[in-house]
Amino acid sequence: MLTRDVLTSADLEELRRTALGTADPLGVAADLALAVEERRLADQEDAGFALTLAAEIAEVRARLDAALSYADRAVAAYPEDDAPGAAFARALRARILFRVGGHDDEALAVVTELRPLLTEQPDAPAYVSAALEAGGRTAVAEEWLSSAAESLIAARGEPASLASDEAPGVLFFLLQQRHRVRRDLNLAHDKQDDLADRLEAQLSRRAAEPQSAEADLVFFAQPEFDRLLESVPALAEVYGPDWDGHRARLEKHLVRQADAGGAGLSVIRASADGLAGFARQHGGEPTDAEIRSRYATELAAQPGAHIPWPPARNEVCWCGSGLKYKKDCLPRSR
Repeated sequence: MLTRDVLTSADLEELRRTALGTADPLGVAADLALAVEERRLADQEDAGFALTLAAEIAEVRARLDAALSYADRAVAAYPEDDAPGAAFARALRARILFRVGGHDDEALAVVTELRPLLTEQPDAPAYVSAALEAGGRTAVAEEWLSSAAESLIAARGEPASLASDEAPGVLFFLLQQRHRVRRDLNLAHDKQDDLADRLEAQLSRRAAEPQSAEADLVFFAQPEFDRLLESVPALAEVYGPDWDGHRARLEKHLVRQADAGGAGLSVIRASADGLAGFARQHGGEPTDAEIRSRYATELAAQPGAHIPWPPARNEVCWCGSGLKYKKDCLPRSR
């Protein structure tokens, strides 16, 4: 049972990690729903997140009627369909509908509406296929994932590899989920499975290589980032193809460090002129990995260079956009 009168965003994140390990998970789910009803959330925009969490808990504990009730309320709580977490809530509701039985047409209609997200959101392949599999439609999941992968490859070309500092993107997760589903169906290995294996192996090798922690966390504010790529376009492969990609790469890297037990994390402010000047001073180029690493190490030692991470969900985002963290960079970690 919850003992807090008001639940903050941080409280909800903690419950997401710990609720199933408590003595009474279903009591936690009921209390979450009651907190939403009684408006005891510090930020009422967290209502959808809280109810989705309640639905997940009830589903895991096989209380499907309660899970469906919470999921219905979660979907209704999101003000917009494209709000962070809204699509997952809808997929969760479809998954529960399949499991309850007697609602297959409704569940399939919901998941079909989410199908376009397979080529847009890295987590969509997992939650869409999970819903279809709950309804005994694993073959349909394979068909949808294959079609989405083919369309992305046709539009962007087949990646020969992941760039050295590139965070895995939509196609990577799409291929990995497709690979898993095809294994479950005992289908023969094909070209896309080979590509999934190659990218996975490369990512594993890269994770095992010693790297400069400071170099991985260099951050350029938007005007600086735009100037950087204008002067050295090749650095798009290192820092991201655009500012959104740059922030997403950093957010994902920080999440991985936090998951590995890292504490006191931060990003390091950098500038386009600073990197260029450091490279000239040391007889190198900004494209040299060693130059970038040494530049990052020098910055890290300077007072005031670090931007602490993470902010609270409702605080201003670390990237300087002026938006709340939960509406800006937090979703980029997915």
